Amino acid sequence: MNMAFEGIGINRKELYIANVVKCRPPNNRNPEADEVEACLNYLRNQVMLVKPKIIVLLGSVALKNILGNEYGITAARGKWIEKKGIWYMPTWHPAALLRDDNKKIEFWKDLKEVKNRMEQMY
Repeated sequence: MNMAFEGIGINRKELYIANVVKCRPPNNRNPEADEVEACLNYLRNQVMLVKPKIIVLLGSVALKNILGNEYGITAARGKWIEKKGIWYMPTWHPAALLRDDNKKIEFWKDLKEVKNRMEQMY
């Protein structure tokens, strides 16, 4: 992930990377609701401390658990969503790029949008 951001000119020092859950569920499966719930307050505290202006949501698990189940990654991907003064950019999870080469172009475009927004804000 760091290489993708660096590839478009975003310095690693400008990033803070966090996960919805703090430990990976068995067999690399998506986290269950109780696993997310156990970690969500920790993530909320991280966001309060870091005070990001932009959050990139990598994949459906991040999107649904941060912004709500009414969002789907296919429809929301690449579209800015603003809530409570934070701009969110949903995009494909890096694992999805390994399964489908066509998503790499969309992912790259989304990261370029993030870079452009960062340049406008800072």
